Amino acid sequence: MTQDERFMKEAIRLSAQAVAHGNEPFGAVLVKDEEIVFTNENQIYTGSDPTYHAEAGLLRNFCAAERITDLTDYTLYSSCEPCFMCCGAMVWTKLGRLVFGASDIDLCNILGETGSDCCGIVFSHSAHKPLVAGGVLREESLAILSSYFAKASKG
Repeated sequence: MTQDERFMKEAIRLSAQAVAHGNEPFGAVLVKDEEIVFTNENQIYTGSDPTYHAEAGLLRNFCAAERITDLTDYTLYSSCEPCFMCCGAMVWTKLGRLVFGASDIDLCNILGETGSDCCGIVFSHSAHKPLVAGGVLREESLAILSSYFAKASKG
Protein backbone atom coordinates (compact mmCIF):
# COMPACT_ATOMS: atom_id res chain seq x y z
CA MET A 1 0.00 0.00 0.00
CA THR A 2 1.35 3.43 -0.95
CA GLN A 3 1.44 6.44 1.38
CA ASP A 4 -1.33 8.06 -0.66
CA GLU A 5 -3.51 4.96 -0.33
CA ARG A 6 -2.90 4.75 3.41
CA PHE A 7 -4.02 8.33 4.03
CA MET A 8 -6.87 8.08 1.52
CA LYS A 9 -8.22 5.07 3.42
CA GLU A 10 -8.54 7.36 6.45
CA ALA A 11 -10.33 10.05 4.41
CA ILE A 12 -12.75 7.42 3.10
CA ARG A 13 -13.28 6.07 6.64
CA LEU A 14 -14.15 9.61 7.73
CA SER A 15 -16.64 9.90 4.86
CA ALA A 16 -18.47 6.85 6.18
CA GLN A 17 -18.29 8.29 9.70
CA ALA A 18 -19.84 11.52 8.41
CA VAL A 19 -22.85 9.51 7.22
CA ALA A 20 -23.11 7.77 10.59
CA HIS A 21 -23.19 11.24 12.19
CA GLY A 22 -26.01 12.43 9.91
CA ASN A 23 -24.01 14.24 7.24
CA GLU A 24 -23.00 13.69 3.63
CA PRO A 25 -20.18 11.21 2.85
CA PHE A 26 -17.08 13.36 2.63
CA GLY A 27 -13.91 13.15 4.70
CA ALA A 28 -10.56 14.95 4.72
CA VAL A 29 -7.14 14.31 6.24
CA LEU A 30 -4.23 16.75 6.55
CA VAL A 31 -0.72 15.29 6.52
CA LYS A 32 2.72 16.75 7.14
CA ASP A 33 5.97 14.77 7.15
CA GLU A 34 4.05 11.52 6.58
CA GLU A 35 1.95 11.99 9.73
CA ILE A 36 -1.73 12.86 10.08
CA VAL A 37 -1.97 16.24 11.82
CA PHE A 38 -5.71 16.93 11.48
CA THR A 39 -8.88 15.25 10.23
CA ASN A 40 -12.40 16.40 9.52
CA GLU A 41 -15.67 15.14 8.11
CA ASN A 42 -18.54 16.87 6.39
CA GLN A 43 -20.79 18.60 8.94
CA ILE A 44 -23.29 20.53 6.84
CA TYR A 45 -26.34 19.08 8.58
CA THR A 46 -25.13 18.64 12.15
CA GLY A 47 -23.48 22.06 12.01
CA SER A 48 -26.42 23.69 10.20
CA ASP A 49 -23.84 25.20 7.85
CA PRO A 50 -23.95 24.40 4.12
CA THR A 51 -20.33 25.59 3.83
CA TYR A 52 -19.04 23.12 6.43
CA HIS A 53 -17.52 20.77 3.88
CA ALA A 54 -14.88 18.34 5.12
CA GLU A 55 -12.06 20.24 3.41
CA ALA A 56 -13.08 23.83 4.19
CA GLY A 57 -13.83 22.90 7.80
CA LEU A 58 -10.48 21.16 8.12
CA LEU A 59 -8.56 24.14 6.73
CA ARG A 60 -10.49 26.64 8.85
CA ASN A 61 -10.13 24.68 12.09
CA PHE A 62 -6.51 23.60 11.61
CA CYS A 63 -5.27 27.06 10.65
CA ALA A 64 -7.10 28.61 13.62
CA ALA A 65 -5.80 25.99 16.07
CA GLU A 66 -2.21 26.25 14.84
CA ARG A 67 -2.37 30.01 14.18
CA ILE A 68 -0.92 29.60 10.68
CA THR A 69 -2.12 30.48 7.19
CA ASP A 70 0.54 28.85 4.99
CA LEU A 71 0.14 25.13 4.35
CA THR A 72 2.85 24.78 1.70
CA ASP A 73 4.37 21.81 3.55
CA TYR A 74 1.06 19.92 3.89
CA THR A 75 -0.93 17.43 1.82
CA LEU A 76 -4.71 17.26 2.07
CA TYR A 77 -6.43 13.94 1.30
CA SER A 78 -10.09 14.17 0.34
CA SER A 79 -12.44 11.27 -0.28
CA CYS A 80 -13.92 13.16 -3.25
CA GLU A 81 -12.63 16.00 -5.40
CA PRO A 82 -13.20 19.26 -3.52
CA CYS A 83 -15.78 21.75 -4.77
CA PHE A 84 -14.95 25.22 -6.07
CA MET A 85 -15.31 26.75 -2.60
CA CYS A 86 -12.93 24.25 -1.00
CA CYS A 87 -10.43 24.57 -3.85
CA GLY A 88 -10.47 28.33 -3.30
CA ALA A 89 -9.68 27.77 0.38
CA MET A 90 -6.74 25.59 -0.68
CA VAL A 91 -5.41 28.43 -2.82
CA TRP A 92 -5.74 30.94 0.03
CA THR A 93 -3.96 28.63 2.48
CA LYS A 94 -1.24 27.84 -0.08
CA LEU A 95 -1.79 24.09 0.29
CA GLY A 96 1.18 22.15 -1.04
CA ARG A 97 -0.59 19.09 -2.40
CA LEU A 98 -4.10 17.68 -2.82
CA VAL A 99 -4.95 14.01 -3.26
CA PHE A 100 -8.53 12.91 -3.87
CA GLY A 101 -10.48 9.71 -4.51
CA ALA A 102 -13.55 10.09 -6.73
CA SER A 103 -13.76 13.13 -9.01
CA ASP A 104 -16.54 15.71 -9.10
CA ILE A 105 -17.52 14.25 -12.47
CA ASP A 106 -17.82 10.80 -10.80
CA LEU A 107 -20.00 12.29 -8.05
CA CYS A 108 -22.21 14.18 -10.48
CA ASN A 109 -22.65 11.05 -12.61
CA ILE A 110 -24.15 9.40 -9.52
CA LEU A 111 -26.39 12.43 -8.99
CA GLY A 112 -27.49 12.59 -12.63
CA GLU A 113 -25.80 15.98 -13.04
CA THR A 114 -22.96 17.38 -15.09
CA GLY A 115 -19.76 17.64 -13.11
CA SER A 116 -16.63 19.63 -13.70
CA ASP A 117 -12.89 19.62 -13.09
CA CYS A 118 -13.19 21.87 -10.02
CA CYS A 119 -9.52 21.65 -9.04
CA GLY A 120 -8.26 22.19 -12.56
CA ILE A 121 -10.50 25.19 -13.12
CA VAL A 122 -9.76 26.94 -9.82
CA PHE A 123 -6.06 26.17 -9.66
CA SER A 124 -5.40 27.09 -13.31
CA HIS A 125 -6.80 30.57 -12.63
CA SER A 126 -4.92 31.13 -9.38
CA ALA A 127 -1.48 32.38 -8.48
CA HIS A 128 -0.97 29.40 -6.15
CA LYS A 129 -1.32 25.96 -7.70
CA PRO A 130 -1.21 22.95 -5.36
CA LEU A 131 0.07 19.71 -6.82
CA VAL A 132 -2.90 17.41 -7.49
CA ALA A 133 -3.29 13.63 -7.70
CA GLY A 134 -6.78 12.27 -8.32
CA GLY A 135 -8.33 8.83 -8.49
CA VAL A 136 -6.57 7.33 -5.45
CA LEU A 137 -8.82 4.50 -4.17
CA ARG A 138 -11.51 5.90 -6.49
CA GLU A 139 -13.67 2.75 -6.41
CA GLU A 140 -13.76 2.70 -2.59
CA SER A 141 -14.82 6.33 -2.53
CA LEU A 142 -17.43 5.75 -5.23
CA ALA A 143 -18.95 2.85 -3.28
CA ILE A 144 -19.73 5.08 -0.28
CA LEU A 145 -20.97 7.94 -2.46
CA SER A 146 -23.20 5.62 -4.51
CA SER A 147 -24.64 3.96 -1.44
CA TYR A 148 -25.46 7.26 0.24
CA PHE A 149 -26.85 9.12 -2.76
CA ALA A 150 -29.00 6.15 -3.80
CA LYS A 151 -31.16 7.11 -0.77
CA ALA A 152 -30.52 10.86 -0.35
CA SER A 153 -30.30 13.99 -2.44
CA LYS A 154 -27.32 16.38 -2.44
CA GLY A 155 -27.37 19.41 -0.15
